[in-house]
Amino acid sequence: MSTLVHASAAPRAGVAWAVRHAAFVRITHWIHAAAFAGLVVSGGAILIAHPWLYWGETGAVEAPSLVDLPIPFLLGHSGWGRYLHFQSAWICVLTGLVYVAAGIATRHFERELAPRRAAAVVPVIDDEREYNPTQRIAYLGVVFVLLPLAIATGLAMSPAIASVYPMLVTTFGGQQSARTLHFGVAVALVLFTIVHITMVARAGFVRRTRAMITGRLD
Repeated sequence: MSTLVHASAAPRAGVAWAVRHAAFVRITHWIHAAAFAGLVVSGGAILIAHPWLYWGETGAVEAPSLVDLPIPFLLGHSGWGRYLHFQSAWICVLTGLVYVAAGIATRHFERELAPRRAAAVVPVIDDEREYNPTQRIAYLGVVFVLLPLAIATGLAMSPAIASVYPMLVTTFGGQQSARTLHFGVAVALVLFTIVHITMVARAGFVRRTRAMITGRLD
């Protein structure tokens, strides 16, 4: 994954390059990025239709809320938002399953993301050919904690799923509790994305984006 190649094999004469990202990492990254953008846009539309959060099984305009989000309350239909959210969510789920399966098969998680004891100092910007300890922990947390929690809480809000697997709903304390937790996880994922893009920009946005497209880091 991070082996330097001789300069003569590089796309440009006299420039050595390193294999930075495997093909399955690049493909799933961009598919997930597009689907996540759809989730953010559609989630915003759904939230604006009812920006109050509750705890328990039920919640309504007349009922006391747990959190009143400071955004416009545009009560009405959000059918397109729900449809886009549903489609984007399943794309994320399927892409995530492919990424995890390929990551396990190729030992990607063990080689690229497993924390290393020897790394005691965390640099501000990551190394040219590997992730620093903070990045490793953050990526593992997103892949194996935040995203599964987002999926589980999203499924718990579905009446169809709740009727078949009622324990999933009761685990989160009710459908409205699942919605509140889902919102919290979504905020964490958005914050992670903002930090991620910021760090990419600081390390060289064009160069790092090109590496995620071609797999090569000059």
